Amino acid sequence: MKLMLIVGARPQIIKSAPIIHEAQKHREIELQLVHTGQHYDFEMSKIFFHELDLPDPLVNLGVGSGSHAWQTGNMMIKLEKTILENKPDVVMVPGDTNSTLAGALAAAKLHVPVAHVEAGARSYDMRMPEEINRRLTDHCSSLLFAPTKNCAKNLRQEGIRKQLIKLSGDTMYDALLQHMSTAEKSNILTEIGIKTDEYAVLTLHRPENVDTPKTFENIMKAMTMLKEVIIVFPVHPRTKQRLAAAKLMKQTQAANRIKLIEPVGYDEMLQLTQHARMVFTDSGGLQKEAFWLQTPCITLRDKTEWVETTELGANVLAGSKLQRIVEAAREIKETKGIKVKLERLRNPFGEGQAAQKILAQILKRG
Repeated sequence: MKLMLIVGARPQIIKSAPIIHEAQKHREIELQLVHTGQHYDFEMSKIFFHELDLPDPLVNLGVGSGSHAWQTGNMMIKLEKTILENKPDVVMVPGDTNSTLAGALAAAKLHVPVAHVEAGARSYDMRMPEEINRRLTDHCSSLLFAPTKNCAKNLRQEGIRKQLIKLSGDTMYDALLQHMSTAEKSNILTEIGIKTDEYAVLTLHRPENVDTPKTFENIMKAMTMLKEVIIVFPVHPRTKQRLAAAKLMKQTQAANRIKLIEPVGYDEMLQLTQHARMVFTDSGGLQKEAFWLQTPCITLRDKTEWVETTELGANVLAGSKLQRIVEAAREIKETKGIKVKLERLRNPFGEGQAAQKILAQILKRG
């Protein structure tokens, strides 16, 4: 069976790693790994491939950044050619990026079956490009791997046939379990001069947070008001540009409890998250990683696709409201035994066997 797996952004590489490793165990699977170059060209993303011990892609499309329409359209044109040349039996698309949608549309229009990994996640916020991508991808897929029961329910409510939906668990949980022993050896805390439980992690990248100066200012002001913890802020290059454009860079650097650091690798981020007192983020993936590592999470969005984490009380939706962010952080600080509470929560994302379940279904269909 020829299985074409399409990735283009860092979260997709992480989600795909367990599937790639599992596919390498099956002689009957010919894996065709395609990198679209959505966020980085392959030279820049080699660090992720190396860290996750992944093979070089069969094809590197090198599409690069651009508007959503430009990027998705260019990917579709190049992916159509790639699919026609390599003749896969199945095209697999993980996540909810423009690469996900472009791969699904290109394959579906060529009548190649599409398998969507992480199907059924819904925030019900159509302002988010990811929400558009995941909905459209689901509705042109012929095999939908839902990471949770809630995701499977969402798909059934949208009229997708039950026999196309497979409850698989989350491959990001597979990846985390596989990498914790390596992550625990990271020296990132020593390198940046912090100790366990004295800091919080902040990540920001969504346009609604970093492209609106007032919103960005509210979030950063909230960080300066949290005197009890050091804020460790791995800054994405685009976010750093927005900090400067919003004239927040000097203000942020003047707050000596905010540590701006360069983006870190996967293992380093797991280490930082595990030992943090709390996490502030607008990332979907980090919400789940914080949950699995029993670290309280404050999500800087009004809605989340991972409602399981909020329903279980591990994740608070604070949006960009200054006072709500500060209050949520202080509630976590004052709640004794919160780590113990989180340790006792059930995990709705599977047992760490998602990649095996996914490939078993792929081979069954083949």
